Amino acid sequence: MSICNKKTLLCLAVSGSLFSVSYAANANDHHDHNHHDGEHHESEHRHHDAHVHGVVETNIAQDGDHLLFEITAPGADVVGFEHAPKDDAQKQVLANAVKTLNNPNLIFTLPENAKCTFEEAHVSHNLVNHNDHDDHEHDHDHDHDHDHDQHDGEHHKEHGKHGEFSAQYEYHCEAISNLDQIETQWFTHFPHTHKMTIQYLGDAGQKAASLTPKSSVITL
Repeated sequence: MSICNKKTLLCLAVSGSLFSVSYAANANDHHDHNHHDGEHHESEHRHHDAHVHGVVETNIAQDGDHLLFEITAPGADVVGFEHAPKDDAQKQVLANAVKTLNNPNLIFTLPENAKCTFEEAHVSHNLVNHNDHDDHEHDHDHDHDHDHDQHDGEHHKEHGKHGEFSAQYEYHCEAISNLDQIETQWFTHFPHTHKMTIQYLGDAGQKAASLTPKSSVITL
């Protein structure tokens, strides 16, 4: 069972309330990406899942003594590719990445005096093999309708190559009032990322920040 099914209010805070700040903070990144695909379709369709290479989005919601992290990362940032593994080497890279993501203690460091205990992780990705099905549809469309084939090609390019990872972590913190900062080691494990946007919502209010390999701590 995913964390969101258990912590509905926290997930609404992460996915809903934080979106407006996340969208504004990343407007320039969205513009750069839209220049690549020439349309606004993606940002309109995907909203807070808007896909920007080199940028990982992290939302953090605190409610009482519960702390929930939600990470959305492009496949290129995590494993260096955005498609289903094509060989054993890529399969191993993917497996190692999933293993790392399932261990949030490798990703984030919380203050010891906050007494936070990791409770649950939920990691998913869409780097699955639909190539045979997509290629069949692509070839079929090419034989019958060039315009539709072009659209299908763009669809395949966006959805077939925009592989993403999602990770959710839940903590219980006995002394949540001592949670005054969060440090990430994301850049050590996934060096393709050049920026992590942080959106925080908790008792102390709402905060937005951008972390980099040289500045990897957010002060709450």
